[in-house]
Amino acid sequence: MVFGFYCSVAGRSEKKLTSRRSIPYMRGMDVLSPPTGTLAPKSIVTGLKRGVRRHCPNCAEGHLFDGYLKVRPTCEVCGNDNGRYPADDGPAYFTIFVVGHLVVAPLLALSVIKAWSPFLLLAFALPIVAVAALALLPFIKGAWIGLLWAVGGGGPDTVAAPVEP
Repeated sequence: MVFGFYCSVAGRSEKKLTSRRSIPYMRGMDVLSPPTGTLAPKSIVTGLKRGVRRHCPNCAEGHLFDGYLKVRPTCEVCGNDNGRYPADDGPAYFTIFVVGHLVVAPLLALSVIKAWSPFLLLAFALPIVAVAALALLPFIKGAWIGLLWAVGGGGPDTVAAPVEP
């Protein structure tokens, strides 16, 4: 990207061309532009907010996922290694927990359960539970990765080696 700076020489203005990307200090960053979100202190609330929006927890600008649930290995904006945060079973457990409380618990409280046949109830409830779980899973997985970013959980490379006696 080239910016032009005007300077006055003997009463006339000339355009002096300078390159803005002369000395990059971070991949994807310019020398004259400040880092966007990398200087913000790590907090759990910040990580959760950025994760729920499915953005990079480090800069809040890059995308966290390549598709539906595949985590991008590195952020395209700040270069943060998002692939090191293990999101194994935690998002699935929390999704089941949330869907169970939002869908199944109210359904159990209604008298519909006693009045309808079990097959009709399953035909009604299973699609609602499946759609709710599939809709919530990317947001909860993003929040999980944001939480791991905030607390510094980064997989086996950040865990201390066991000490032998």
